[in-house]
Amino acid sequence: MPRTDRNTDKRTTTAQRWRFPLLQGLLPFDKARLGPDIMAGITLAALGIPEVMGYTKIIGTPVVTGLYTLLLPVLVFAVLGSSRHLVVSADSATAAMVAAGLVSLSFTANTPRYVALTSLVGMVAGGVLLLARILRLGFLADFLSRTVLVGFLSGVGVQVAFGELPGMLGIEKGGHGVVQQLLFTFDHLPEMHQATLFIALAVLAIIVGSEVLTPRFPGALLAVIGMTVASAYFHWGENGIKIVGEVPGGLPHLGLPEVTWGDVKLILPIALSCFIVILAQSAATSRAYALRYRDQFNQNVDLVGLSLANVVAGCSSTFVVNGSPTKTAMVDGAGGRSQWSHLTTAVVVLLVLLFLTKPLSFLPNAVLSAIVFMVGVKLVDYRGLADIRRKMPQEFAVALATAATVILFGVEDGIILAVVLSLLQHVRRSYRPRAGVIVRDDVDHWRLEEAAPGRMIEPGLVMFWFGSDLYYANAGFFAAQARGIVRESPTPVRWFVIDCGAITGIDYSAGRALADLQQDLAQAGIVLALARVQERHQGDLEQMGLTKLIGENRLFDSRHECLQAYRLEVETKGPPAKL
Repeated sequence: MPRTDRNTDKRTTTAQRWRFPLLQGLLPFDKARLGPDIMAGITLAALGIPEVMGYTKIIGTPVVTGLYTLLLPVLVFAVLGSSRHLVVSADSATAAMVAAGLVSLSFTANTPRYVALTSLVGMVAGGVLLLARILRLGFLADFLSRTVLVGFLSGVGVQVAFGELPGMLGIEKGGHGVVQQLLFTFDHLPEMHQATLFIALAVLAIIVGSEVLTPRFPGALLAVIGMTVASAYFHWGENGIKIVGEVPGGLPHLGLPEVTWGDVKLILPIALSCFIVILAQSAATSRAYALRYRDQFNQNVDLVGLSLANVVAGCSSTFVVNGSPTKTAMVDGAGGRSQWSHLTTAVVVLLVLLFLTKPLSFLPNAVLSAIVFMVGVKLVDYRGLADIRRKMPQEFAVALATAATVILFGVEDGIILAVVLSLLQHVRRSYRPRAGVIVRDDVDHWRLEEAAPGRMIEPGLVMFWFGSDLYYANAGFFAAQARGIVRESPTPVRWFVIDCGAITGIDYSAGRALADLQQDLAQAGIVLALARVQERHQGDLEQMGLTKLIGENRLFDSRHECLQAYRLEVETKGPPAKL
């Protein structure tokens, strides 16, 4: 038996070494799960194909480029990614960002030059993702708070939904920005094409009805098939209803887009914005499903999969791809639990590209506009916003500010604000962290109370707790809190002890503030001591001269040790003067 265990361990270790960094989303293979995974992949294709075709309306590229995002990028991430659940394909947020960025540079959608630049954005974003992997920057995803992500995606949803109103009404789109586009649309309402509007309303009714009556039924696919058949039979394209037109069949063209090195510099800001969204959204989605199913995932490994998926997208005539929460939810709801589902989807898309692109040429544009409109509506996280408003009203204002920036000024400005607000939230918490004093309750347990003058753990001893690292931004706040407690104390303070349990670092500015505090307290006859000093930080204290200044006999490993030292010394000291 022991020998068998050793052999098993050896095989396991060998398998793990062989799996890394490939096939982590596919292995270990569970034969019993293959059938459900295949069915989930077919479901994803049924739901996802109309959706990615609709995203081409957002980004402004030919319809077939949406299908391409569900082919090679999906295959690449399935092989190289670590998440068993994340679907990497076209995404409304990044599509809107690319479109907004290129339009602001005065490029015209659906032109060969424009399409080449959308591919270049994918390639450059892939390069930045790979650089992030080399530098192990996967942790950066944690610096975009859920609050600003909810606001950002909700803003994108409003922008996407409003942007599809002209297509649903059968009028031309005009104006820059959501507000101007809405004004332009309202001004041209008399030009509305009633048949186009009826088609869009019928599609919305089918999608909403299927979600209410049979949530797993692909209502969008039914709408696409039904309207395509009707369009071909009744010759809608010849009666003033705009249709998709010829859709090239076959595999995507492989090769570099026709661009120059100067174009790389031109679209770099767009690619960096996409990088931030891809990093945050993909990590959040992967983490959520890994926690749900007790799976493991590695954000740095996923960065490789995301990077090469985008490079492959750029080299296969399509645009930037992202970890899609909506498609990941589709697979999960259909019972898929591994990347085998996504491989199945890629096979279905391949069959569509080879044999079914001709019927797609009869598809009315209003159908895609209606599908994308519903995608935009679903991106507005009403429940998330309501939950934030109920639990954290201040953060609700941050979410609204982010959403408003996206709507009024554009997606790129919105993502910049999202990053800034996320960092400011983090800085605000560490800049004004929670502080208090340690006291003891009736059963001799430690308790943290508000840092108010006069609250002591023992007569004459204040044990001050500071809930953050000490650094240049909060050093003044820390020192002011400490001085205020001593100065305003109704009874004399003999010892002022800093509980360092939550302090994991002290920079130079904070070290100088601590030294100044010690000198002020010493002039008043008050001892400054440190309790629960972590061993790895004692070297920093010594290097800054704080160990010598405070005294080695005033550095304690525990609160109990500090109290014992105080009790031995307290009777030999007179009452201290006030600061």
